[in-house]
Amino acid sequence: MIGLLSEMLTYPFVIRAFVAGSIIAVCAALIGVVIVLKRISMIGDGLSHVGFAALAIASVCSLAPLYVALPIVVLAAFLLLRLTDSKVLSGDSATAIISVSALSIGVLILSVTTGMTTDVNNYMFGSILSMSGSDAVIGVIVSLVMIAVFVLFYNRMFAVTFDEDFAAAVGMKVDRYRMIMSVMTAAVVVVGLKIVGAMLISGLLIFPALSAMRIADSYLKVTISAAVISLVCFIAGITLSLVFAIPSGATVIICNLIVFLITCIFKKR
Repeated sequence: MIGLLSEMLTYPFVIRAFVAGSIIAVCAALIGVVIVLKRISMIGDGLSHVGFAALAIASVCSLAPLYVALPIVVLAAFLLLRLTDSKVLSGDSATAIISVSALSIGVLILSVTTGMTTDVNNYMFGSILSMSGSDAVIGVIVSLVMIAVFVLFYNRMFAVTFDEDFAAAVGMKVDRYRMIMSVMTAAVVVVGLKIVGAMLISGLLIFPALSAMRIADSYLKVTISAAVISLVCFIAGITLSLVFAIPSGATVIICNLIVFLITCIFKKR
């Protein structure tokens, strides 16, 4: 097993998958802590379906997938936030409507044009080993920017996450930081599509956060623990997928699920 893995690590696309995927997984965990604590965990699922629709459009038009998906998903995040703030729909209802509508649009576009090609299936269920050099570079750059923003606005994110009324009372521009959170979530969803796909991206966001909350007792510890758990689970998942020739995205999520169940048992005891 070790020999096989060592041999695979000589291939550039495997190294690219490990490096880019590790950075994206850590970024997803940091954003995941915020959305779990804000009780908007399903926003990742909703935006991932928008990402799928955007990828369908890119596939039909022969455009670069990430360049098309990123602005569309960010706009969807803005729309979702506005719908929730306007009280026209509740957060869950708005997310469900956007999610189902986008997924239906994506399926309809593909059914009347190119059909469900292998490339689109990779974005639905993840195939990080097929990540191109340009996709890896975009993913790494976006993730590093998001991590830098998270660190830079850490204290403000903390305040807005736990008590928006207090944050507004002390003069913080709550709407601005909520918008930043939405953009960060959208960006992470888009770059994470290659790792676990549109159908599984929510797991990459919420599992590390949920696991960390069961073993850590402060916001900072939860944040650090979530990043470490996400990184370990990603490396373990990719390694297992390489050794046993099984789907990488699903394996990464299963590793996260196992860790979550272990932390649940640990907390219970």
